[in-house]
Amino acid sequence: MSKPSVRCTVENRQRVRRAARALRETVPTVLVETTPPVRSQHDAWTLDAVLRDIEGVPPEVPRELALAGLTLQPTPSQAEHQHIVATG
Repeated sequence: MSKPSVRCTVENRQRVRRAARALRETVPTVLVETTPPVRSQHDAWTLDAVLRDIEGVPPEVPRELALAGLTLQPTPSQAEHQHIVATG
């Protein structure tokens, strides 16, 4: 497998960070983190968000992820919070 180009890596990082910012501004969050590919179990820039006091995923979340060109990853549900993981 070939390594992604530096330009591709920078663009993916920017897309994930923009989406993280948008989620912080759009929905109530407990935590929003971005992880580089070398530390992500998905081997890609990863957005990890925990939404506060929400049942289900509000429509704003998939919209922001789609606008950023990110892929929503399957995530097990948690008791009180909705956990979102997306990769770019």
